[in-house]
Amino acid sequence: MGEHDSTRSNRSGRTGPPGRIYVVAGVAIGFVVLTLSAALLWAGGQQLSTATRDPYAQLRLFGEVFEKVSDDYVDKPDEAKLVHTAIKGMLASLDPHSGYVDGDALRAMVSITRGEIGDVGLEFAELRGALTVVSPIDGTSAARAGVLPGDVIVRIDGVSTQDLMLDEAAERLRGPVNSMVRLTIRRGSDDTSEHISIMRDIVRVKPVRFHLEAGDIGYIRIAQFTEMTASSLREAMAELRGEIPDDAFRGYVLDLRNNPGGYVDQAIKTVNAFVKEGEIVSTRGRAPGSDRRFDAQPGADLSRGAPLVVLINGGTASAAEIVAGALKDLKRATLVGTRSFGKGTVQTTLPLGSGALRLTTARYFTPSGRSIQAEGIEPDKEVLEEVPPALQSQAESAGEASLDRHLANPGGERLHTSQAYVPPDPKDDKQMAAAIELLHGIARSPDSQSPSERQVDGAPVAPL
Repeated sequence: MGEHDSTRSNRSGRTGPPGRIYVVAGVAIGFVVLTLSAALLWAGGQQLSTATRDPYAQLRLFGEVFEKVSDDYVDKPDEAKLVHTAIKGMLASLDPHSGYVDGDALRAMVSITRGEIGDVGLEFAELRGALTVVSPIDGTSAARAGVLPGDVIVRIDGVSTQDLMLDEAAERLRGPVNSMVRLTIRRGSDDTSEHISIMRDIVRVKPVRFHLEAGDIGYIRIAQFTEMTASSLREAMAELRGEIPDDAFRGYVLDLRNNPGGYVDQAIKTVNAFVKEGEIVSTRGRAPGSDRRFDAQPGADLSRGAPLVVLINGGTASAAEIVAGALKDLKRATLVGTRSFGKGTVQTTLPLGSGALRLTTARYFTPSGRSIQAEGIEPDKEVLEEVPPALQSQAESAGEASLDRHLANPGGERLHTSQAYVPPDPKDDKQMAAAIELLHGIARSPDSQSPSERQVDGAPVAPL
């Protein structure tokens, strides 16, 4: 700073010896300031190191810094903004799923659920310092506009996302219904980008869609685990079974591809709709009460033991992974597709002040005791989709292990990418075709053969 100021003085007409004396003096003064600062730090080193071990001393230090900034900064700062920024900065040092939602953002989220404000329908995270799409939500304007998992959002309405926190990016994506937001997307490993204009709309997620497939298979697509998922699933299963005679029904395909998760209780009820007993998921954490086990409730199984194939891919995350992991470990289904995302942590939302704190409090574990975190769920049968050449560089989606500051898996983790592409035309869907082939390949078991003995490609399809 001293050198920069002295250069400006020289450029304003000070030349010759006086200028040189000014530069030398500036350097000398800077040296004295630095020396004094170093001496003070050295003299107080022991005191500072003691303070770093005392959280209350650190809080006092924060209070002193806040007071100095509030009193002496060149312009009067917004004190509420200082506090909120400090809170967000503290949480930003934790894992990518912890954060604080201030009052304005919280009210905006409530307005979205009430249909009072528009959104585009994206799940995104910070990946290697970039705002990256985990999954567009089915039926939303982002999905209709062609946004894909793995897309990097470079700009929102011309504003760079480089220094935006996740909640700030979410705020820029929201706006009046029927208004447009322009995203600059980078797709793949090169530096080329494209612009996508998306109309903000009311986000009405239809969590469950279903239809009869091949005349004898019940196809069920769960897009997200909302408050209505379990009840919608029950209705879907009942209607599908009503359309096919029991002796002709070949089983279910449960499609969880690009499902970003949602309410865990709905995921547990979803598993319970296909199993009679057993552990579904457990959680383990540090706080009292965070170690819990969730078991299947008797009488909740609606599947009648019908064979089951579950479709997963790199966009299958969180609560969707709980479902896939439980059905795999309980040997109730064959998993087809590609490895899932690997988001295996519990977030607890706590109202604080005018906002809410979202804090990671535990890890999820499948019935066999495996942590989902940063590892994901591996399918029994890997099937890759045929990706159009224009999307080849984007077909691989990085998982949780690639996210900045992700929590480690206690059993070890694998840095992986996984295909997250689903063909828009069902006739091109190789994973779906594999699921149908599996279900049609199950030989009708004689009465002497128990359902648990039915095998396809060495993987149990639907044991009771």
